[in-house]
Order: sequence, then structure tokens, then C-alpha cells
Amino acid sequence: MQTSQKGQRGLHVYHQPMEDIQPYHLSHYQIYDSNSSHDIHDSSSQGTNVSFETYKEQYFTLESSPATSAVIVCDSPSGASVSSNRSPFSPQGSCLSDQHQSSDHTYGSPISGSSSADDGNDLKHKLRELEISLLGPESDIVDSCYCSFKGGYQTSPMAGWSWDQLAEMIPKLNLKDVLITCAQAMSDGDIPRAIGWMDKILVKMVSVSGEPIQRLGAYMLEGLRARLEKSGSIIYKALKCEQPTSKELMSYMGVLYQICPYWKFAYTSANVVIAEAMENESRIHIIDFQIAQGTQWMLLMNVLAHRPGGPPSIRVTGVDDSQSFHARGGGLHIVGQRLSDHANSLGIPFEFHSAAMSGCEVQRENLGVQPGEALAVNFPYILHHMPDESVSTENHRDRLLRLVKSLSPKVVTVVEQESNTNTSPFFHRFVETMDYYTAMFESIDVARPRDDKQRISAEQHCVARDIVNMIACEGADRVERHELLGKWRSRFSMAGFTPCPLSPSVAAAVSDLLSREYYQNYWIQPKDGALYLGWRSRTMSTVSAWR
Repeated sequence: MQTSQKGQRGLHVYHQPMEDIQPYHLSHYQIYDSNSSHDIHDSSSQGTNVSFETYKEQYFTLESSPATSAVIVCDSPSGASVSSNRSPFSPQGSCLSDQHQSSDHTYGSPISGSSSADDGNDLKHKLRELEISLLGPESDIVDSCYCSFKGGYQTSPMAGWSWDQLAEMIPKLNLKDVLITCAQAMSDGDIPRAIGWMDKILVKMVSVSGEPIQRLGAYMLEGLRARLEKSGSIIYKALKCEQPTSKELMSYMGVLYQICPYWKFAYTSANVVIAEAMENESRIHIIDFQIAQGTQWMLLMNVLAHRPGGPPSIRVTGVDDSQSFHARGGGLHIVGQRLSDHANSLGIPFEFHSAAMSGCEVQRENLGVQPGEALAVNFPYILHHMPDESVSTENHRDRLLRLVKSLSPKVVTVVEQESNTNTSPFFHRFVETMDYYTAMFESIDVARPRDDKQRISAEQHCVARDIVNMIACEGADRVERHELLGKWRSRFSMAGFTPCPLSPSVAAAVSDLLSREYYQNYWIQPKDGALYLGWRSRTMSTVSAWR
């Protein structure tokens, strides 16, 4: 993509030679019982954080080793003010060491306090100054370790340093710290400092074919640049419109569908819930607010076709979105025909109803609800796109929930990313985005080689756009607005819904899916009637049901 004089620009592709590292493996899957001492952490619903295995070993990210860290990461679910190295939305429940890569890896090693250079004391002093800059002069580690420097600078501790000198220190820098430093400078309005770190340092540390954090860093850098140029919405729309051909995009989406369990988690869990709720129903109507290609309902038909006493009649109402329209190369009639053909092959009476509009536009009359039908409503990773009271007085997020409740559904299934980016201020949102997508990029990393062109394209066209939107855009232009399960519980309760606890069959089906098709570091845990899916120490998605 070309860069224009008006600031409209495409994603840069950053290529740096990278050193491969071996992923950290776990030995087997296990479903955690909700009564286990290992809990998952939901900062808004008093859930707890869980690792997947029952042993006491600590988790390390792909860029981590048991080396002692020079950085402490503390989280505060209360949302109190944080310094540049802290995230209030981390999945951990207490202050933990942010353990980095050992010194034999190019990026991620803790900054050393000593050197074998000719002027060892001078370099030691400069490295300490850099740590103060990265951690913030008020951080606990600076208080305890470098108190002699505290308060000694009336201007930036980097004053007098050239960017060339800093660039020489890149092998000693941790990429996450540099990303946070850039975001903090931008949040503080220190634009020259933000530009310097981005253009002189960060650009040399990121790569779309590197380690997970380096790949993520490339897209976060693009988001920072877009925000700096106040062109976030322009770039987001450009990325949305100037997409690959429908065949290419379908291929990229298919890559992610196969190598990551997030969508199959949504389909499998919701289908079990719906099948159980509709066990004795002869007429079923499913309203899907993210119909995509309709694959989920083909899978459900396969189950219902073998139901004792014969299959029910099924009607599906599909709500569309522009990305799905582009990917399949046409409108909802393509989905309808595909589902009709599959239903005919199974001997299932079937109808398809089209609602070719976004969820924000849906009204009762668009959904074609008929008397005598048992209604199921499906929200797979779509409710976070609905603007709420922080964006619009219309509050489409809660309006849509009240509308669905008025239809008297037998069951409503909800799958969402377990992340908090909706109303967070920029810096907190940046840290949360980095934390969440680091885990996602790690989970992708184990499934495909780092130089795999399909993986690179899939990340660029199916993931990077969301990252840029969360970092660069504000107001109505920011459509990626995730909330934690605790917040969704509040919204559904206020709309009149009651929770529908998930049966053990849901966890069993997802566990079977993970054990057959995916890497061992994924885990699931039933908790408070919902089901959590995670990667290593990070909760990624949740499924819940309502009526």
C-alpha cells in the first residue's frame, strides 16, 4: 500500500533476521474443576486466573526464561493510575516478575547494570538512566534499586544522548518495554520523544516474520504511527476496503480457523448448548448475529440429523457484516444456498432468512420471528462491535440485548474475547492489547513456521486491522471494544436475562476438540456457569448462555 501526502498509509512490513527459539511445551490437557485451587482471574466478576496444568511450575512466554528479571509488572484491577510498566488488566492477580529472555537471545533480555566496555562506570550509569526512563522514575524497582538517581533529573534522563547511542543498545532492550515507553510518551503528550523511540529504536526491533512479540510489535507500531498522525480511522477503513480478493481473504481466514481454536471453540460450545436446549423441539429458529459462512450451522445439522425421532425443522436468520460479504464474494444468498444444500443432503426441513445489515441496525421486524418456534440467538465475537453508552446515547449494545430479550428466546449463546478495552484510556488500552495479543501471537507461532507466508498474510489481514483500530482510533471510529465476562453479566442481567449454566457436555466437547487438533498449552475451565478458554497464563475467550 502507498503512503499519501494526506497521511493515509498502509501497514508497513518489517523484516528483521530473527533467531528461532523453542516453544515451551506442556505435557497434557486437563480441564480444571471450578472447585480447584487453581482459579481464573476476571477482574470485573471476581473470577480467578488459571494455568492449565495442576503442577506448580511457572509459565513463561515464548520470549521468557527463568532468568531473573529487571522489570516488575504489577496489575491493579481497580483501574488506579499506573506507571509505564504496569497493566491494570493483566490476567494475573498480584505483582509478578515479568521474566524475560535470557541474555543469549537478541531481544527480551533484562538490561544489565554493568559492562565490559572501556568506561564501565559510564556505561553502567547510562544503562541505569535508561532503566529509569523505561520504568518511570516513580516505579518501585527504581525506588529500591536506583534511589541514588531519583530526583536527580530536572529534564529527561535521556538528555544529551543521541539516538545513535541508544540504537547501539538495542540488543539490550526489551521490546515490550520499548513499546510501553512509546505509548507512555504519546499518552503524556511528549511527541518528540515518542517519534524518536518509534523511528530510531522500535522500527529496528520489530519484524512480521520474527518472534511473536516482534510480529505484534510491527502492528502496534503501525497503530502508534496512525494515532500520532491522527489518521487511525483512515488507515482502519483503508485496511477494511483495500483487502485482498475474496478468495485470498477466505484463504487467510481459513488459516486462522485451522491453526487457532478460537472460532471452533465458539462454534463447538454454542452448538452443544443449543442442541441441549432444543432437545425436544420440533421447530427451531436460530438467529445468528455473525453468520459469516454459515459453517457453524452445518455442524449443528450434522448432530440434529441423527436425533431420536427424526430431525427438527430448522430456520436460520443470518445477520451480515461487510468483511464476511467480501470474503465469500457476495451476499447472504450464498450462505442460504450453502446451508439449504447441506440440510437437503441430511433430510432436514430448512429455511433461510436474510438480514443483510449490521447488528446496530437490526430491528424486531428484520428478524422474522414466527409463533410456535423455539428461538436460539447466537452472539459469536460480535457484541463488542456494538457501540455502548460511552460512544452513543443510543447505546446499541444494551438496546440489542433488550430487543433479543423481548423475543423470548429459549437460549442465547455469547462468546467474547476476555479483554478489557472498551472504555479504557489510551495507555491502559495499549497495555491490555499488548498483553492479550502477545498470547494470541504465541498461540499462532507454534502452529506455523515464522517465515510462512500464509501465516504472515493471515495476521496482517485478519488480526492487524483490529490492533490498529484499538490503538489508533477513538470515539465512533473505534469499533473494537471488548469487555470482560463480568461486565457482560451485568449487561445481560440489566436486560432481564438470567444465566443458563453450561452442562459438563460443553467442556467435554471443547476438551475433545483441543486434544485432537491443537497445541497443549491451551486450557479450559468451567467457572460460575461459564466456560473459559486460555493460552498459558492468559484467559482468551469465554462462552456463556442466557435465557
